[in-house]
Amino acid sequence: MQLRSYSENDVRGKKVLVRADLNVPLKSGAVSDETRIAASLPNIIKLHEFGALISVVSHLGRPRGEPKPELRMEPVALALERLLIAQNCGINTVTYVPDCTGTAVEEAIAAQSPDTVVMLENSRFYPGETKNDAEFARQLAQPFEVFVNDAFGTAHRAHASTVGVAEHLPAFAGPLMLREVEALSRITEHPAKPFVVVLGGKKVSDKLPLLQNLCGRADRVLVGGAMVFTLARALGLSVGKSLVEERHIDACRDIVADYNESATKLVLPEDVTVTDDIESPANIANRRLAEIEDREMGVDIGEMTRDAFALQLSDAATIFWNGPMGVFEHKPFDAGTIAVAEAIAANPEAYSVVGGGESVEALNKLGFAASISHISTGGGASLEFVGGLELPGLKTLAV
Repeated sequence: MQLRSYSENDVRGKKVLVRADLNVPLKSGAVSDETRIAASLPNIIKLHEFGALISVVSHLGRPRGEPKPELRMEPVALALERLLIAQNCGINTVTYVPDCTGTAVEEAIAAQSPDTVVMLENSRFYPGETKNDAEFARQLAQPFEVFVNDAFGTAHRAHASTVGVAEHLPAFAGPLMLREVEALSRITEHPAKPFVVVLGGKKVSDKLPLLQNLCGRADRVLVGGAMVFTLARALGLSVGKSLVEERHIDACRDIVADYNESATKLVLPEDVTVTDDIESPANIANRRLAEIEDREMGVDIGEMTRDAFALQLSDAATIFWNGPMGVFEHKPFDAGTIAVAEAIAANPEAYSVVGGGESVEALNKLGFAASISHISTGGGASLEFVGGLELPGLKTLAV
């Protein structure tokens, strides 16, 4: 997929609305992780160097269409200002505007100097955002002359600030968006073989389109996380108290049948870690997948599976990983996720792409991030892209 990128001539002297993904965690009213803000800097700095007047819009959390003081963009604006000043790029102020449309926005833009970025309010404070309401999109676009979308993490959402605005302004992809598409296209278009995919997480329903798309394309699909247990039930196995999505068992049965008829190997765990209680485990054991007892729940891939997955990853030429292998936030149920992170980092010859919060967290925790070819900023968006689905936010930017 080729996206429109902007040149200096497209933006010089123009009022540019940037859609960034600044959906960052907050703690005690301040940003607690600035990773996504830092990822937005190259686009903002480039636009500044090209002489654009820059305003930024993003969502933050899930306010569900109404203002919530704890989800205002003001702390994000302060963090962005500090990071830009540290870059010594010529931007010295980020002006927070407690609105996305109307007089306050227009006045802030009219008073804007070249060394200032305007930060608009949380786009999801407005019901029209997630509905891609045409009037809200028109009002959001009205003060601007150019739209730059650099928020790959929201590219799978047809919202007013990702899709609707692009119908009113010349629209371009920012450098982060371009880099994500280029990196993920190496997964979807003629990946080097063997192509090995590792999938985890709670819900197999989130991964069904991807599982279907990978059948016949990947060489091996290694499955961990709670999604294993719906697949196991589809195979007729008893999984005790493990998480199962009952309404997706038939779909999983069809997927297993499709893989059995294809050249792609679907690899389920040989064994799993089980416990009686996640929060306060009295008993923890290692069980074969087919031998989980009624009172037990699976919470991680087992010891043999960690070694088996590592072996499967050791000769891979292309790797895509999304989702933890277990209940990663509770020790010792993070062992499988850590083992996968170690195995991918131990194969530096492979082209590796990792997406999803827990997977990336594991890499950062272990200091392996530098060993990965590309760490995606969009968990859901990267899943849908690799799964072959059309992303509305990319469609509006396609050449």
